[in-house]
Amino acid sequence: MAEAVSIGELFELNHLSPCIGTEVLGIDLRAPQSDATISWLSDLLVERKVLFFREQPISIPEHLAFAARFGELEVHPFTSNDAEYPEVIHLRNDTDHPPKINVWHSDVTWRPTPSLGSILRAREVPEVGGDTLFANMEAAYDGLDVSTQARIADLQAEHDNNVFLAAIKADGASDADLEKLREKYPPTTHPVVRTHPISGRKSIYVNKIFTRRIEGLSERESQALLEQLYRQAWIPDFQCRFRWRQDSLAFWDNRGAQHYAAADYWPERRAMERVTIMGDRPR
Repeated sequence: MAEAVSIGELFELNHLSPCIGTEVLGIDLRAPQSDATISWLSDLLVERKVLFFREQPISIPEHLAFAARFGELEVHPFTSNDAEYPEVIHLRNDTDHPPKINVWHSDVTWRPTPSLGSILRAREVPEVGGDTLFANMEAAYDGLDVSTQARIADLQAEHDNNVFLAAIKADGASDADLEKLREKYPPTTHPVVRTHPISGRKSIYVNKIFTRRIEGLSERESQALLEQLYRQAWIPDFQCRFRWRQDSLAFWDNRGAQHYAAADYWPERRAMERVTIMGDRPR
């Protein structure tokens, strides 16, 4: 009787760095994937934090169908811009639309339940530049000295969506409309140290875009500690860098990774499509 082949043996893996990031080769995301394959990819995502797929000329419905295998899909209240497919965010930058968010961050941490992860697909890419960097924030936590780990163990931080409100105001929104959005999406708090719901590993869970302050500390103490924690994502040992090609996909675990989209290509054109999977409340 022939020996059964494991799912992992069906695909080739190419690790971009020892710490984070793996290309999965030999898979066609246009085709429906088996439950066993989805389970294997989920486990690999938790382990490697971001998965990359090359040469995937998928349609928007196929993109949505693949993402939905990992959980319920999210509609972003500020950046959703596709009337037919509200779960899809079109990210287009060119001469008239410069990149805006070029800072290390986790997505939507201003939500009580931030996203599990996102799947980003490249439609058009510049000839050179426009890479995305990813950082393993579990490794970043492990890289802290013991005294800092002890200091932040039970701290809570406030997160808000002020960056989006500022953009909406710049586009002409009234004060009344902004106040309604503040009431609908108020600031929320999360632990500074998040425990991954699957692996149980601890990670730094603050980011420069959405984290406003650490509760129980003075403004000066809070800012100094936040800056120290932000800098952990900048350490190359905890990072990988992905060079996009047309029809490449990146699937990152938003619970334990941060990312940074390099804007070095501008004013060349870069067009991407993102689908996001809803997550749970950080613990």
